[in-house]
Amino acid sequence: MMGPKQEAQAALFYEFSLEDHVPQDHLLRSIDRFVDLSDIRQYLAEFYSHTGRPSIDPELLIRMLLVGYCFGIRSERRLCEEVHLNLAYRWFCRLDLSESVPNHSTFSKNRHGRFRESKLLRHLFEKTVARCIADGLVSGQRLAADASLIEADANKQNSTPKDDWDHSAIDPNDAPRAVKEYLDVLDNAAFGAASEVEPKFTSHSDPASQWTAARKGPAFFSYSTNYLIDTDHSVIVDVEGTRSIRQAEVGSVCTMLDRIKDLHNIDPERLIADSAYGSGPMLGWLVDRDINPHIPVLDKTGRTDGTWSRADFEWDPENNQYICPEGEPLKQFRRNYSDPNRKPTGKGVAKYQALKQTCQACPSKMRCCPKADARKITREEHEDARQVARDIAKTKQYAISMRLRKKVEMLFAHLKRILGLGRLRLRGPCGANDEFLLAATAQNLRKLAKIFPAPQQTRKA
Repeated sequence: MMGPKQEAQAALFYEFSLEDHVPQDHLLRSIDRFVDLSDIRQYLAEFYSHTGRPSIDPELLIRMLLVGYCFGIRSERRLCEEVHLNLAYRWFCRLDLSESVPNHSTFSKNRHGRFRESKLLRHLFEKTVARCIADGLVSGQRLAADASLIEADANKQNSTPKDDWDHSAIDPNDAPRAVKEYLDVLDNAAFGAASEVEPKFTSHSDPASQWTAARKGPAFFSYSTNYLIDTDHSVIVDVEGTRSIRQAEVGSVCTMLDRIKDLHNIDPERLIADSAYGSGPMLGWLVDRDINPHIPVLDKTGRTDGTWSRADFEWDPENNQYICPEGEPLKQFRRNYSDPNRKPTGKGVAKYQALKQTCQACPSKMRCCPKADARKITREEHEDARQVARDIAKTKQYAISMRLRKKVEMLFAHLKRILGLGRLRLRGPCGANDEFLLAATAQNLRKLAKIFPAPQQTRKA
């Protein structure tokens, strides 16, 4: 029998509970257990006025931003619509059915204002890392570092070639926010001071972004998000935004290692990274801090003409000399100094050379120095640290580390494909850092939710 047509009738009273309509296995139920915003009002107190209209609750804004980054909702307009319609989002944001969702413009005012001035997003990220450490997800022994390019909100049509760009002609009073931030970071090692090489093009809307063709395709403007993760459970222990150049990315690792040492007392046994981080100064910095560099050495001393390279010569540290395959020494100094204080220090790049008469009479001269009178070898200041990395590369632990390094790349894939952070929406160094911090916080919260899901409760009949 066909039932009667249902007519919608308005009722005078409703009994409705959001708690009953959010599934027990919903991701937000697990995430909510690890979001602690109890101190947010006290943290922001000095950035609010004591007079005027009451502002929107900052906890509501942060919870809405977390929803957006956890579920890849990139637009703040769409985020407000989704929170308005989705019961689970309302439950997580502590919004009743009768309460209205804030206007999307509120996010911009708070992001560019009190949130940025107070470094609230950095504070939120560090609290999440502290929670991961407290729950035993971070041992701090094996860390891995890498960087990934994120396209900036800029295009070539609104840019200037490097020969025509003059930052000194910019009036800070009339410049947009992103341009002012660019002027502020010109002396910052992660941005303007990272390299003296000027980019081929500079964006008018976001001049701090880097014009790059690193993906072997069409060039674009970008920033780099730099991750430092613990390989036990792929928890992001620190994140830093920089220009998309190797010097800035390598320098950010030193910044992050120092920061987690001060904040979380994490002193790793090893650092895992790719060959971009295998320069002499970087390896020397790690070895000086008793951190084993599980990093391929960036070495350009190999020869392509078939003659002996520096690796074929044995280093004799006791006598400060190289020994060639024929057993002859290559020395840095051959003069005996009666006063040791007058002896050259040899710091920086040291040159070692064999005797001319020895090389001329050597039967292997054509394999060693066919076009030179005597063989010369240079040794960089951090060659000892390079050798430490070469020795580590021969161990079984190094092979394990190279497999663990892929965990960073998997996080970047998750960042772009699942969270949708393939292109930035905010401009300027501060905007890029804000997005990177929120995305890393969301990834850590999802990690906590996956490992420690919310307990399932059976509903009463």
